[in-house]
Amino acid sequence: MVDRERINAFFNPLSSFMKSNRQPSSRRLLRNRNAGYTLFEIMLVLGIIAVLVGSAIYMLVGNIDVAKEQRVDSDVEAISMQLRTYEMLNYRMPTTEQGLKALVEKPSTEPRPRRWKQLMKSVPLDPWGNEYVYRNPGKNGQAFDIYSLGADGKESDDDVGME
Repeated sequence: MVDRERINAFFNPLSSFMKSNRQPSSRRLLRNRNAGYTLFEIMLVLGIIAVLVGSAIYMLVGNIDVAKEQRVDSDVEAISMQLRTYEMLNYRMPTTEQGLKALVEKPSTEPRPRRWKQLMKSVPLDPWGNEYVYRNPGKNGQAFDIYSLGADGKESDDDVGME
C-alpha cells in the first residue's frame, strides 16, 4: 500500500493535499521536533565568522597606510597645480611665510599679489589631520617643496611626498 501511495503521489501531486483528514506519521512528528539548530551549532558558526572577519581586518590594515600615502601624492599634485596657476597670475610663487594660505586668502605680507584670485576653498589637510608643509625655495634646487609630516606629525625621515 505504501508503494501505491507513492505512485499516486508521483502521478498526481495534488492528491496528498486533498486528503486533509490524514494524520501525520510519527516519523514526520519526530523530524519536525528536531528541525532547529542547537546553541552549540549557532555559536560555532558565529565563531567561524568572527575569525574570518578578524583575519580580513588584519589583512587590510597595511592597505590603509598605502592608501593614505597615495592620497598625499594626489594632494601634492593638486596643490602644485594651483601654485603654478598662482604663479601665472602673480608672476611669483607665495613665500614660505605666506604659505598655502595664499591660495585661500589674499596675502597681507610682502610681496602682495597684483591679480590675486582664490584658487582653493580651504587649506588642505593631510590624511593624518595636519597641514601640508610648503617651502619656497625648495631643497635640492627645486622651485618649491610640498610634503606631509606623516603619521608622527614631526619633521623626520618618514615624511610623505618629499622627494
